[in-house]
Amino acid sequence: MRRPSTFVILAALLGAAVVCLAQAADPNMGTWKLNEAKSKISPGTGKNTTVIYAATGDKVKITVDGVDPDGKPVHSEWTGMFDGKDYPVTGDLVSDARSYKRVNDHTLAMTGKKDGKAVLTVNIVVAPDGKTRTVTAKGTDAKGNKYTSVSVYDKQ
Repeated sequence: MRRPSTFVILAALLGAAVVCLAQAADPNMGTWKLNEAKSKISPGTGKNTTVIYAATGDKVKITVDGVDPDGKPVHSEWTGMFDGKDYPVTGDLVSDARSYKRVNDHTLAMTGKKDGKAVLTVNIVVAPDGKTRTVTAKGTDAKGNKYTSVSVYDKQ
């Protein structure tokens, strides 16, 4: 049986380190709390009060807690990559899949889909200082009404 060469082992370790460093340097990573005073959330829509971005292997897990339009608690989870491909989401009242695409170092574009159809587009911008992020969401609510909401989050 052949043993892997030192070069192969070092290359694998270096690759893992690069992935970890890239995720650690990502300004989206961490816990974000909604700043309601600075937000403009459309009536009849829910709100995400806490959003957590965490590295999980070579992917990112996004956990969202908030309330639905009636004030009842909601919890959703998404695990995937910022590669523009659809990954399933659980617990979301509006979509069953999301795709995230990195626009630049501080901006993500997200599309929420239900049964393959886009129902929500979101632009996520982290401030240059990394302390706040602004999330602009455009979509259609459960009653078929179009809306735009701007939510501001503070990094914890």
